[in-house]
Amino acid sequence: MFRKATAEDVEQISEIYEAIHTENEAGRMTTGWIRGVYPSRKTAEDSVRCNDMYVEEEDGRIVAAARINQEQVAEYADADWKYEAPESEVMVLHTLVVSPKERGKGYGTRFVAYYENYAREHGCSYLRMDTNERNCSARALYKKLGYREASVVPCEFNGIPDVQLVCLEKKL
Repeated sequence: MFRKATAEDVEQISEIYEAIHTENEAGRMTTGWIRGVYPSRKTAEDSVRCNDMYVEEEDGRIVAAARINQEQVAEYADADWKYEAPESEVMVLHTLVVSPKERGKGYGTRFVAYYENYAREHGCSYLRMDTNERNCSARALYKKLGYREASVVPCEFNGIPDVQLVCLEKKL
């Protein structure tokens, strides 16, 4: 089940972030994120407060989470988008996470499908998102789901220096 996140969900979302950081530090995942920098409990709190955090829940536990809104980060201005779209028609997926305990069960694919349906329902035909160049599993998933890598933008991103930000897009 997909739903908007509430303040009561912050703890479980934060636990997913921490589990991902642990997997990164153990060398079992590569996201390019840094514990204590991004994402953090504050990331979850701020997203819930902005009312644009969504969760995927199964059997009473959160298995995935992400922000969905129309906010294009400043770095997107440097991307070579194929689709020049009016801002009012662009929906953006931010910080999609799936609990490492639930990897390989299709939750990420289902979350992206939810995001695409959400965009359609809100009159947005252009989808954008980003990931760190080092996050090969996310890049492979997005490619499989029909997203085009528009550009790699070198930047400091979410407080993390020397990021190669992969900007992705899809037209519905």
